[in-house]
Amino acid sequence: MFDKILIANRGEIACRIIKTARAMGVRTVAVYSDADAQALHVAQADEVVRLGPAPVADSYLRGDLIVQAARDTGAQAIHPGYGFLSENPEFVDLVTDAGLVFIGPSAKAIRAMGLKDAAKALMADAGVPVVQGYHGSQQDPAFLAKKAAEIGYPVLIKAVAGGGGKGMRLVEGAPDFLENLASAQSEARSAFGNADVLIEKYITSPRHIEVQVFGDGVDAVHLFERDCSLQRRHQKVIEEAPAPGMTDAVRQAMGDAAVTAAKAIGYAGAGTIEFIVDGSNGLRTDGFWFMEMNTRLQVEHPVTEAITGVDLVEWQLRVAAGEPLPLSQADLTISGHAFEARLYAEDVPAGFLPATGRLDHLQFPENARIDTGVMTGDEISPWYDPMIAKITTHGPDRPTALRRLHAALDATQVAGTVTNLGFLRRLARYRGFNDGDVDTGLITRNSDSLCRTPMPDNRTVAVAAVEAARIAPGALTGFSLWAPLCHDIMLAQGDDIHCVRLTFQGPDTVLAAIAGDQLMLRRTADHWGVPALRHGAQVTVFGAETHSFDLIDPLERASDAQGGDSVMSPMPGLVRAVSVAMGQVVSAGERLVVLEAMKMEHVLCAPRDGTVASVAVAAGDQVTAGMMLVALEDAT
Repeated sequence: MFDKILIANRGEIACRIIKTARAMGVRTVAVYSDADAQALHVAQADEVVRLGPAPVADSYLRGDLIVQAARDTGAQAIHPGYGFLSENPEFVDLVTDAGLVFIGPSAKAIRAMGLKDAAKALMADAGVPVVQGYHGSQQDPAFLAKKAAEIGYPVLIKAVAGGGGKGMRLVEGAPDFLENLASAQSEARSAFGNADVLIEKYITSPRHIEVQVFGDGVDAVHLFERDCSLQRRHQKVIEEAPAPGMTDAVRQAMGDAAVTAAKAIGYAGAGTIEFIVDGSNGLRTDGFWFMEMNTRLQVEHPVTEAITGVDLVEWQLRVAAGEPLPLSQADLTISGHAFEARLYAEDVPAGFLPATGRLDHLQFPENARIDTGVMTGDEISPWYDPMIAKITTHGPDRPTALRRLHAALDATQVAGTVTNLGFLRRLARYRGFNDGDVDTGLITRNSDSLCRTPMPDNRTVAVAAVEAARIAPGALTGFSLWAPLCHDIMLAQGDDIHCVRLTFQGPDTVLAAIAGDQLMLRRTADHWGVPALRHGAQVTVFGAETHSFDLIDPLERASDAQGGDSVMSPMPGLVRAVSVAMGQVVSAGERLVVLEAMKMEHVLCAPRDGTVASVAVAAGDQVTAGMMLVALEDAT
């Protein structure tokens, strides 16, 4: 076994690897960028090495610096985690050429599965079922449009390099094909340095079921399946294992196909075979097709660990150190059910836009597995993925594990940045999902109910006002000589302004008057009926929904000067394209600017009809959050 390994990653996966390495008595070296100098993975590692500035091209993608750091610290092996360089065969060559061990598959295996078109051809030759499509090298737009028509709409355009939904577009008909093709190629080029795409038939009731495989270069086993069908914009949200509705026959067929795929390339280490499954009429042995192989550990690996009792990172280290597979296929069994929910800093009503901000408060339940790379006081950086944590629950059966997920999400508290926590709570309780009726379109079909944050009721606003007033407990709290003491509080939530008058009735009782309603609040334990927190000029109330309010000084209240005339950047990012020019007449919803941020492209559209008064940016510009991009005026 290794004495010391270097972890070529950051955040929660780096912390996850450190945990297992420490339990095995293996020392760890963490690498970091300037943005991560105070990060949790840096604090937890035995040694640390600075790579460079915040941009990944200058830090976490600098394979030469990472290999040099391993050599300088005496690390014998490098664990890539996932993302960054984890599926880069050139990096694997760099590691092995330096006399170090890459904790993962060979460069040859990664190359075999790195391009989706070549991987599908290889799998077809091995007897693994593949979905109908065009997987060739011809990339002329007219040719691809012709192939899409031959396959039959709807079709999926998919980047041949990479994954995570980047460079992927669903096209419903021929008129939309070329525009979506250009967008997919642009995003693929930016994310992977390769604009090539493939075209596939879109399965109309698709489920995304993947099989965890593990090989030692000669033999391979599978550790059963995960259902990852709950997705938004091709990004997974809640995963579970095993898949609901799975039968022994289908599990056997999918497991055999996955092991065949792994053995076909002499796979070593942890990997995932992803299948697209026709869920329109139950799971069938002839109703699944190979999509791609992820030649690394997956983000959702905790649910597999929960139902098998296997530490996949420990297996990775042991196999990389030359040990055989720890268990045979016959030794592996399923115990119970598990769910994983991904908690992100993102604005769900705004279309899941990534968010930034300081984590003023972060609290997780004790009855769930929490994988995180942040802590209270950390900043969610615009430079990297905005994941806050993965919340995993396990139970003897699906209903029990799901109830525990409900409880874990309800007990989670985050303040300081917007998150998808409320969305996760609503999704986990959605009737179709609770019944196991899942497919990749569930969130899109039900976005109105799942993605809309309910307005706070008057009691929630009143609790926020009392918390804003910072009423300390004490015998003289609220004491007034001649009349009840009153305090006026103004709170803002988006465009909504709430005015609350608080009348103190005693040390632990307040009467709140809001919008004609009179509410009596009493302090119980450490809160006023619902947990809340004032942090700076904000108040966050934690309940069935988390609501944050901005405190307003009535003497400094400023009017909203934009009036729908300006399109602002919702986040820091890079301008990929500007679609309008000064003087151009535009309609509401028309595309103005394409912004790239946090590895994804975001289209910013006109909020109303009008004429473009000015364009403040050009393609290639780096912009900050709140920066004006395009100004509109009334059409003349």
